[in-house]
Order: sequence, then structure tokens, then C-alpha cells
Amino acid sequence: MAESNKQETEKKILEGVLNTAFIEQRRSRRWGIFFKLLTLGYLVALLLIFTNAGNHGAVTTGDFTALIHLRGEIGAEQAVNASDFRSSLKAVYANPGTKGVILSINSPGGSPVQSGMINDEIRRYKIQFPEIPIYAVVEDVCASGAYYIAVAADKIFVDKASIVGSIGVLIDGFGFEKAIATLGIERRLITAGENKAIMDPFLPVDPKQKMHIDAMLAEVHQQFIDVVKSGRGDRLANNEEIFSGLFWSGEKAIQLGLADDMGNIYSVARDVVGFEEVVDFTGYDSFADRFAKQLGIGIGTTFDNFFYKLLNNNFNIK
Repeated sequence: MAESNKQETEKKILEGVLNTAFIEQRRSRRWGIFFKLLTLGYLVALLLIFTNAGNHGAVTTGDFTALIHLRGEIGAEQAVNASDFRSSLKAVYANPGTKGVILSINSPGGSPVQSGMINDEIRRYKIQFPEIPIYAVVEDVCASGAYYIAVAADKIFVDKASIVGSIGVLIDGFGFEKAIATLGIERRLITAGENKAIMDPFLPVDPKQKMHIDAMLAEVHQQFIDVVKSGRGDRLANNEEIFSGLFWSGEKAIQLGLADDMGNIYSVARDVVGFEEVVDFTGYDSFADRFAKQLGIGIGTTFDNFFYKLLNNNFNIK
């Protein structure tokens, strides 16, 4: 009888322990699910916040000076490109509060095609909205393709130490034909079209091909000169060195007629446009965009771009 009672007691104790463990396990599982959902919700909220951060322009009321930043190299896949700029400019002119536009430029230049497209877009809106002035304000650098863009503005303002100019065109590359000969490497290249391998870094420069490239550069350079003369008009000094590819300080640029006056974003908004409030319409990449680009470009194209630029028509036009 005593033995039976003892077994019954042990059974009850074991059942109690198991039941307690089961309850704790369920409670732990619920808390685990809760924290996972909480973490997921937090990440989704962050994604939405940073995604919306990439939208063009701010919701604002009243009159103001609109601002678009042009910072970095100019190119279809670069920080400054015609597609993003077009979206920003469209948002600027669609807002009834816009009383003037400032293009804040800090760029060494880049693609002549993208620069030309941006220049064209600025001039198109100037014709459509002649009552809204547009000014270029140079920060550190406004060179080459960046200056191509700036001349579309009504006036160009600089800092006395800004770098302005570099009105020219270049193609750069390397020649490895002697290096591979020294290393005993044989270049095997098969083409259809006698000029398909033009500017191949492992072949000597062909005089005929060089003449073709020189003519093309001269043509693009003349297009650049024409755009500058059209934009600056009789403000330009009678100095042919202006179109030689040289660049100058902001102070000297004013003397040469490449720029109009000293000024920064806020002084131009206050004293020239007449509306001190500045609203930024620059289209910044959202967190999701930046992450996707870094993932895609960093993993997918790094080696491809490197070898393409190094081994296959290694040149850039600026």
C-alpha cells in the first residue's frame, strides 16, 4: 500500500514537472514569434522610410528658391545623369511656389552626351517658363562637362577659389604592346572590319585610326565651343585660351567672362532670386536603391567593368 502511494506521488510530481516544462516551452515560443514579428516590422518600417527618402522635392507651401545639386562625375550610370536631373527639374517647375532655380555644381565633368542632354533640358524649361530665372552656383569644381551644363543657366556664380573651365575633349588609354612583347605574350585577335580593334591597348597606334579619332575629338570640341559661346555670348573675353582645355580660379573666370559674379547658394537665393527659403529638389537614391546598386554593381559588374576598360577599347571621352 505504501509502495503504491509512493508511485502515485512520483507520477504526480513527474506530470507536474512535464506540464510546467510544456507551459514554459509554449510561452517561450510565443515570445520568440513576437520578437521575430517585431524585428520584421522594424525592418519594414526602415525600408519604407529610406525608400521614401529618395523622392524628388519636398512638400512645401509658399514661395521659395528651388535647389538641385549636381555633384560628382557625369554619366548615364553616375551620380549626375540626365534621367535623374530631368525628374528633379520637372518637379521644380511643377511646383507653383518656385520663384527661381539654383543649380549647385561640384563636378569635374564626364559624358558629353549626358551633359548635352542636361543642357538641352535646362534651355527647354527656360523657354517654357521665362519668368523663372535659373542660376548656376559653383562650389569647388565646374570643369569640362559640368561647365557645359552651367552655360545653360542665366548667370554663373562662383567662389573666388573655385576651379572653372577645362573646355576640351579627351580620350585616354594605355599602350601595352611593348610590355607583352617583353613578357613573351602573343596577342591573338580576330576581327571583321579593319578598324574594329581601334585603340586596342595591346596593338601599336595606327596612324589612320588616330586621324579618325583626332577628327572626332575636334568635332565634339567644336560642339562644346558652340554651346559655350551660345550660352555666354558677348560676356566671353576675346581669348582663344578659353577653349584650350585650361581651367582657372573663380576670380579669373569672372574676368574671362566664364562666370558672372561671386556667390553661394544662400546669397544667390537671398540677394538675386529674392526668396531666401531654399527647397532641395535633388533626387537622392533611397536606401533600397543604394543597397541594390551596391549589391548589383559590387558583385555583378566589378570584374567585368575592370577587364572591359583595361583590355577592350580602354578610353574615356571627357
